[in-house]
Amino acid sequence: MTGPAPADGGQQAPPPAPNRPTAVPEGSEQPVAVPEAPAAVLEIRGLTVGFDVPAGRLPAVAGVDLTLRRGEILALVGESGSGKSALAMSLVGLNRGPRTHIGGEVAFGGRNLAELSERELRGIRGKDIAVVFQDSLAALNPLHRVGAQVTEMMRAHRRMPYATAMDRAVELFGEVGIASPRANARALPHQLSGGMRQRVMIAMGLANDPAVLIADEPTTALDVTIQAQVLAVLRRARHDHGTAVLLITHDLGVVAEVADRVAVMYAGRIVEQGTRDEVLRAPQHPYTIGLLGSVPPIDGPVADRLPAIPGAPLTGVDRPAGCAFAARCALARDACAERPALRRRHGGPGHLDACVLPGPVRESARAGQDLVHTEKGRS
Repeated sequence: MTGPAPADGGQQAPPPAPNRPTAVPEGSEQPVAVPEAPAAVLEIRGLTVGFDVPAGRLPAVAGVDLTLRRGEILALVGESGSGKSALAMSLVGLNRGPRTHIGGEVAFGGRNLAELSERELRGIRGKDIAVVFQDSLAALNPLHRVGAQVTEMMRAHRRMPYATAMDRAVELFGEVGIASPRANARALPHQLSGGMRQRVMIAMGLANDPAVLIADEPTTALDVTIQAQVLAVLRRARHDHGTAVLLITHDLGVVAEVADRVAVMYAGRIVEQGTRDEVLRAPQHPYTIGLLGSVPPIDGPVADRLPAIPGAPLTGVDRPAGCAFAARCALARDACAERPALRRRHGGPGHLDACVLPGPVRESARAGQDLVHTEKGRS
């Protein structure tokens, strides 16, 4: 729709240009607009999650800062026990309880989710922030047909007739790649394969067009063909609906396939984060280097021994004052006795790591000379 013509009869002035940062390429005097980053939909600041156990308080998440932007897939990776799921479940209060302590800020829609009541969070779960759980068989109600469960999710947040909601559920089943969607909507969870149940969970998560989708190990225990289908559904959700996806996984192949940015977690803290290419191609923290080094190559000669990070992750309530990875790191120095800050030391402005080692030392580790030892592989 056009506005009124100028009074002087000349051409209408163009609308003002958006306020974007500019950069001047080398050898040029003309600034070039730098595309703005998508708006942040979820901002985590100083998040802590502690669980009371017989030995004291277990610090599952120990001060995490993360930003999730519209339409991006942020992969949160790390070993089992690193705090990934504890962080994700705390965002919508799914791990609240008398022995759970959650602090910090989870900013979403102008509110701090960490301070909301259970009643207020129920209005957000499934509507604005949805969760796809790892064990779909346990997450789905075994006594109700899967189509009815997706329908219930929609009607819990929106006033709509049951028939309309069921038609939408069948449509979602088709979108996530479930064959014969109307017939399978009448199936009970145990009548579906693991891959189909996982796609039902994703359909349920997308039922109300959430701004954020938390996917907790969505491809675990699925064969590679079904994994590819599930990942394609996640990509389509972010492309078609602008959904921001927090993908929790330990599978670096999945990260390489779909992630835009990566955050590496160890002992409740983020030790490195950046774009997918920055983290996977130029890792800076010794823990990230060790994780990538322990992945078997898909080409070249088969090694007799597989690289491995020595030692075991921290599981007790007592944590070191300095770098939590120092006890397992062959490159540890005296400086590691103090807790390193997560900041930029290499690469782009968004590539952050929490390691105080000099660059040449980390370059040596990345070449595989110092960090990992090997264990005998299987024949």
